[in-house]
Amino acid sequence: MRMMIVALIVLIGLGGAGSARADFQAGLKAAQAGDYATALREWRPLAEQGHATAQYNLGLMYGKGRGVLQNYQEAMMWYRKAVEHGNV
Repeated sequence: MRMMIVALIVLIGLGGAGSARADFQAGLKAAQAGDYATALREWRPLAEQGHATAQYNLGLMYGKGRGVLQNYQEAMMWYRKAVEHGNV
């Protein structure tokens, strides 16, 4: 019984990771196509949950004004969060 509970927890965890990966990829595909509104919609929740690459990409979007008003303070905030989460 205990093994089944552990297996269930692992499967739930893997499902969440796959979902985050899919959302990140959807945001990347959108950004590459110039659809920054969709990229922002996909990446912001991930960035708020600590996804370092999504945080870095939001920093780029704010720094360059892609899909958002250019805001260097907002860009720096996301860059710092990315560094804190290992994206140096």
